[in-house]
Amino acid sequence: MSTQQWADAALASFETVVQATAGFRVRDGQRRMAEQVAQTFAAAELGKAEDEDAEPQRAIAVIQAGTGVGKSLAYSAPAIALALARGTRVLISTATVALQEQLVHKDLPALAQHLEQPVRFALAKGRGRYVCKLKLERLAGGGAEDDEDWSGTDDLFGATESPQPAVRQAAQSRVQFYASMADALASGQWDGDRDTLATPPEAEAWSPVAAEAHSCTGKHCPLFSRCTYYERRKDLVAAQVIVANHDLLLSSIGARLLPELDNCLLIVDEAHHLPGTALSQFACEADLSHLGWIDKLASRALRIGQLVEVGEIADIPNHAARLRAALQDAARLAMDLYGAGLKAAPRFGSSAGQPTRARVPGGALPEALIEPFSQAAHHAEGFLTALRAIAKALRAAMRDTPDEARRLSQLYAQVGALAPRLEGVHACAQLLLQDAPEGAVPAAKWFTLAVDGDFVTIRAHASPVLPGNALRQHLWSSVRGAVLTSATLTSCGQFDFFLREAGLAGDDAVATLAVASPFDYALQGTLVARETRAEPRDVQQFTAQMVEALLTDLSAVEAGALVLFTSREQMRRAVDELPTHLRGTVLVQGQLPRRELLARHRERVAAGQPSIVFGMQSFGEGLDLPGALCESLFITKLPFAPPDDPVGEARAEWLRAAGRDPFSELVVPATAIRLAQWVGRAIRTEDDRAHVYCYDKRLVRTGYGQRLLSGLPPFTLQRQLAA
Repeated sequence: MSTQQWADAALASFETVVQATAGFRVRDGQRRMAEQVAQTFAAAELGKAEDEDAEPQRAIAVIQAGTGVGKSLAYSAPAIALALARGTRVLISTATVALQEQLVHKDLPALAQHLEQPVRFALAKGRGRYVCKLKLERLAGGGAEDDEDWSGTDDLFGATESPQPAVRQAAQSRVQFYASMADALASGQWDGDRDTLATPPEAEAWSPVAAEAHSCTGKHCPLFSRCTYYERRKDLVAAQVIVANHDLLLSSIGARLLPELDNCLLIVDEAHHLPGTALSQFACEADLSHLGWIDKLASRALRIGQLVEVGEIADIPNHAARLRAALQDAARLAMDLYGAGLKAAPRFGSSAGQPTRARVPGGALPEALIEPFSQAAHHAEGFLTALRAIAKALRAAMRDTPDEARRLSQLYAQVGALAPRLEGVHACAQLLLQDAPEGAVPAAKWFTLAVDGDFVTIRAHASPVLPGNALRQHLWSSVRGAVLTSATLTSCGQFDFFLREAGLAGDDAVATLAVASPFDYALQGTLVARETRAEPRDVQQFTAQMVEALLTDLSAVEAGALVLFTSREQMRRAVDELPTHLRGTVLVQGQLPRRELLARHRERVAAGQPSIVFGMQSFGEGLDLPGALCESLFITKLPFAPPDDPVGEARAEWLRAAGRDPFSELVVPATAIRLAQWVGRAIRTEDDRAHVYCYDKRLVRTGYGQRLLSGLPPFTLQRQLAA
């Protein structure tokens, strides 16, 4: 089939599904989106190019689909039709678990009922979400008596044979905890997925039994045929549609867990989160204070290396000792250079238990720190080379002596449990030492200090500053066909900011499309600009006047309402000043689990009672409160996102050095996207009616406020002066 024939057939499949689905309304915007998806995926040249000397055809669509468009159907129906026709697969990446579950358990099964061919789909999770049965078996049995504790639980629970009753009891509780998990797994009451446990354990308790790559011997493991993780891998191999998340998408590049990016159709939903995920994914850190793991890893590596006769272990003692010394030197020198800032941190402040931080200006590591981090990088690399040799020898031994596979797999896990710490030190040291080419933005580099009792912990951190560069290098260089979508991809009405952040600016393969919501916002909603006398920068006066106006407006609420605050202090002040008649009406984020809080809200509204939810930023995105559940939305202050974290500061510093304005280039566009998300909580269906109140007069009285307004739905605007 030709490219156009593929696109036409995919669009026809979408239209067939729409016509066959009861209750679906024909939406022009949804069809336009589906047509763009079909054209994009039909044009992408997948797999090995026919002409090896020619650049394969790439096609990427960036689509903003307003609330109510029905984007999941608009992208999934044509994508699946094209994947079946072309003999490839669809990979969908989301930012939230809620959307992953909605797609796998609701949207895709409903779609599959109306397709001519059967379709299999699967949910992809990182391997660390699944239990390692070999580890669990060992820990549930109390550990092998002739072996040191290698799981990491010795640091958490204490040694099993400790003479101290409290420590002994904790160790026994640990064994009982893992034994109960093993029993549930053996009886079929649990499937080995951490998320399906009735009460998912804390990370400290789960980590020792997680099926992490560094401690996994794969097919050489004696329990491989019954491995939970590899059973799920089989589901992925058999599926034509795989639903993953942004973290897994980026972390598994080149790992063969997900379909090859040059031979699948990639859909990135909730795409406005992708740049932030990229920064988190490619950042690194190194603990310069807790170094006991180095000696422990060296001891294990020497003992196990001798067992499998690896010659490279001779250098391990030197590498371990020199690595520890280099990190200790780095910690001491960092305190000498940045100690005053770390202790005081006047810009950031610090509460009990919270670290303070000091950033390296300009990303240029001081001369004094170059030598210790160079030594750390060198000896970490040498240490890692020895570990790779041990791992290779262990795998060979398992292959040659299958009867010893269980014991050898446990030895492999002993080394693997601590290897990620060594890799983290190596990666962090390398990025700290990296100098940016002339004209390029340097990496953000900083140090943090935290105090736990009498112990001081110093950590070194490094991160790329421009997410677009990282995404261009690691993701888009491999992708042939992709669709990125969200309700909020434009900023102040333009795609420019998102394209830069996502690494797609200037890419000839990229097409953009903005599909408006089918809602009649001017009829369905009103944006009320309530202008306080005080300037928002006058925090005390503004907060007092805002809270007074807010409480007056809340007294008129008759159904469901949502109040979004930009700081906990704002929310605390509003809660403290609630009049008696409102106290029983308000539900405050943090006072109840989120699910329970929203359930109470729905119950009250269903009973005809007013109910008001107070929430912070996390309640400004993803909440679906249609109809009477959110007839009033209150935005206490514009949700500016100033670049006051180390990465944002480094980027702002670079822009200022280049004669550019960080506020205009970074803060306003990022705020526009966040504000659009917040406002999007108000109108969720074509039948909704809602009022949106904003108490920040900058929205209507400043030039950048007008830019923010241009990116919001076209509500009817009213301006009022707060009393």
